Amino acid sequence: MTVSVQLSFEDYLVSNGMLTAASKSAAGKPKASYRQLLESTAKEPTAFAEVVAAYHKLPRVSLTSIRAGKPLLDRFSPRFLREYAVFPYEGEKGEVHIALADPSDPAIMRMVELTLGRPAIREVAAFNEIETLLRDSGDLEQDNGQGDSLPSAEYAASGEDDDLDILRDMASGAPVVRTVNELFERAVEVRATDIHIEPFRGQLQVRLRVDGLLRVIASPPATMMRAIISRVKILAGLNIAERRLPQDGRARVRVGHLELDLRVATMPTAHGEAAILRVLERNQRLLDFARLGFSERDRSVLERHLDVPHGLIIVTGPTGSGKTTTLASALSRLNSPVRKILTIEDPIEYEISGVNQTQVKPAIGLTFASAMRSFLRQDPDVIMVGEMRDGETAKIGIQASLTGHLVLTTLHTNTAASSITRLMDMGVESFLLASTLRCILGQRLVRVLCPDCRRMGPLSKTTINRDPRFASIGLKAGDLVGEPVGCDRCNGVGYRGRLGVFEILEVTEQVSRMIGKQVDDLSIERQAQQDGMTTMIEDGVAKCRAGLTSVEEILRVIASR
Repeated sequence: MTVSVQLSFEDYLVSNGMLTAASKSAAGKPKASYRQLLESTAKEPTAFAEVVAAYHKLPRVSLTSIRAGKPLLDRFSPRFLREYAVFPYEGEKGEVHIALADPSDPAIMRMVELTLGRPAIREVAAFNEIETLLRDSGDLEQDNGQGDSLPSAEYAASGEDDDLDILRDMASGAPVVRTVNELFERAVEVRATDIHIEPFRGQLQVRLRVDGLLRVIASPPATMMRAIISRVKILAGLNIAERRLPQDGRARVRVGHLELDLRVATMPTAHGEAAILRVLERNQRLLDFARLGFSERDRSVLERHLDVPHGLIIVTGPTGSGKTTTLASALSRLNSPVRKILTIEDPIEYEISGVNQTQVKPAIGLTFASAMRSFLRQDPDVIMVGEMRDGETAKIGIQASLTGHLVLTTLHTNTAASSITRLMDMGVESFLLASTLRCILGQRLVRVLCPDCRRMGPLSKTTINRDPRFASIGLKAGDLVGEPVGCDRCNGVGYRGRLGVFEILEVTEQVSRMIGKQVDDLSIERQAQQDGMTTMIEDGVAKCRAGLTSVEEILRVIASR
């Protein structure tokens, strides 16, 4: 690719179709960082690094080449290296190299060269590659076992009636604070959605939920167990003296350039308290429907119903299936100065400029139902209810959709069709549901095959015969499907990231009549398929054939529903 000297990197991305003019203006003011530009494009970090290297006319270095050298990290603070995405190392011939994800600032280069006292060769690496290298170069346990060490023996033997002041001091001490902060950093690096800190006999286990599956990581010493849990409880404003009952709280922390909201839940176990932390990134980047994984047919159906002035649209699926992300993307599409949009959520995961967002507070009586009653007096055009948990909220939502409002909400059901029965069980009249319901979107999240190592391969007869579910979802021997391989960039698992698998049940005239007659779910689903609905399994198989995910993922997430 040829690079025009007059073009800034942002304009270069726009001219090559990798960034829209609107995204460019939103990416940063007055000048966006490369990290912000990466988030504004649809590219993977590794592909983005190729573009950066081409623009700056610098070599694109691989993880293998960097690991073959000797890290030169001793003279730099970990915060500096992470913040500026820099990894200096010595090559096989003794020359100094600097791998950078953002080579646009010459001052960083000069600072590194002055610190090392030698000139260096600039190279481009991806943001996630540098994060991996920095993480692999550190040792959590070794770091915590040196320096400001805890009085471990005294602490381990102190029993249940520890002095709270001592416990609080330990929880605020440098080793524990550093350990907890590093857990947050590790969670951000691997895109974890949950952190599980669990005590067992003689050990502390830490697991991160990445792409829907738990992954064990190196854990701190068991002697730090109580202090780490206490540190988490202090951050969340919980009572560190109460160890017999579960507690729930919230915390806000900063990790590098990101602000995180944490939902903290503690639970007493046989060997001490466990803490589960849900990690929510503040100001998350909203995605358009194409990047969420919608097919052309499903996207057109959903967009058509979003354009109507009133009615009820439901997104359904289990916890962690991406319902909130889908609703937030829908609200972003609806958001304009001519519409007033109100939301009631628990918690607010995406902050959308121009949308009036409210978080439930049961302790003071602010529930989904009470907020909905107030919303009807606020002259809204669109109302989003985070979840219809009870009959009162469902009935108010139906009333709002009848009186000229577009209502978006979520339900916890296995299929789109079963949402109809669920609402009737809540006490919603079938004739009201038939006249207000526009469409129901069912969804799941499946892991995406790593774009750097995935491969397409034919299904063998042995594979088909081994598991009868292959044939039940329409696959046969010889069909080409995506398969996981594993590489450095996906930590050897073969997957990186997730996308949605969907089914949209459109309430046509025939379906509406069936709802009014209280026909069973299966019959409604069959009618919807006759009207053109693609089931989640069919959508998942199509994504397997396109090399986006694997058959094993579809069977794990969808076929077992």
